[in-house]
This record gives sequence, C-alpha cells and structure tokens, in this order.
Amino acid sequence: MKLSSVRTKILLLCMTAMFISACQTGSDEIIEDSTTIDGVEQAQLGGSEASAEGITDLTALEDGSDSSAIAFDDEALVKAESPQAMLDKADSNIANRVIYFEYDSAKISDDSLSMIEAHGNFIASNGNVSARLEGNTDERGTREHNIALGDRRAQSVRRLLMFQGASADQLETISYGEERPAVTGHTEDAWAKNRRVEIVYEVN
Repeated sequence: MKLSSVRTKILLLCMTAMFISACQTGSDEIIEDSTTIDGVEQAQLGGSEASAEGITDLTALEDGSDSSAIAFDDEALVKAESPQAMLDKADSNIANRVIYFEYDSAKISDDSLSMIEAHGNFIASNGNVSARLEGNTDERGTREHNIALGDRRAQSVRRLLMFQGASADQLETISYGEERPAVTGHTEDAWAKNRRVEIVYEVN
C-alpha cells in the first residue's frame, strides 16, 4: 500500500517536472517569436521612415521645381512686352511699316517679303491689334487709275498678311491714290517714295 503511494507521488513529480519544462520551452519560443516579430516590425518601421524621408525629399524637390517653374513663368510674363510697347520700339522687326512698289505695279518685291512676314506674325499673335493698309501712288496717271492702283497694292499686302495668320477682321484697306504724297516733287526719287503701302496700327 505504501509502495503504491510512493509510486503515485513519483509519477506526479515527473508529470509536474515535464509540465514545467514544457511551459518554459513554450515561453522561450513565444519570446523568440515575439523578438522576431518585433524585429520585422522594427525593420518595416525603419523602411517606412526611410520611405517617408524619400517622399519628403521628393516632395521638396517637386515643390522646388514647381516654385522655380512658377517663378520663371512669372518672370516671363513680367518681361513680355505689350503690343503697344512692341510697336513703340524703334529697333523692332515691325518698326518699318512702309512697302514700296515699282512704277504702275502692285507686285510686292522680294526685299519686302520678310518685313511683311514679320508684320503678319505680329498681327496673328495679337488679337487686339488691327491694321489699316493705306495704298498710295505717285502723281502720274489719272486720279481714277491711281485710286485703283493704290487699292491693288493694299490688297496685295493684305493677302500676304493673311497668309501669315492675320484675320480678315484685323485688316482694313484704303486707297488714297496720288492724294497723299510722302515726298513732294516731280523727280524719280520723289515718285519712288510715293509708290507705297503704309501699315497703320491700332491697339484695341
């Protein structure tokens, strides 16, 4: 009877020892797993922080780029000249506004093509600008003939300006014939300066 009681106690002690050992092992595993999880989380957090820093840097770069672009655009707008300012410049490519013609001709010379092109581009780029094309002739010929000739010259210039992009609404033609000479006199030099079309601008 006593022997059975002793065996029972020994068996209980063994089971208790095994249980305690199992608990310690499980605890160690849990601690190790927790460390692993913490390590992963710490690594992820570190990566997130690094990513956040990268995003911050990228945002700063983008903001800086945008700011530079805005500053550049603003500067360009400030520097952009108004149509009237461009018309007032004595050294601009639209400062010369007189096209000369040969005797009894409405044909535009090759020397005048680049000038008319510059005027056409200017008018096309500024919708608030209009131009009056004034046709003139020298004193030779009848009044009726010279009025018609002045009109043909103005129309020749108008067609080229429209070819460069100017709209019909921006252009007006008028012929003065021989009535408004630029130079008085009865010489070839005077006549050459009177055979002309003048571009007269208006900024609306």
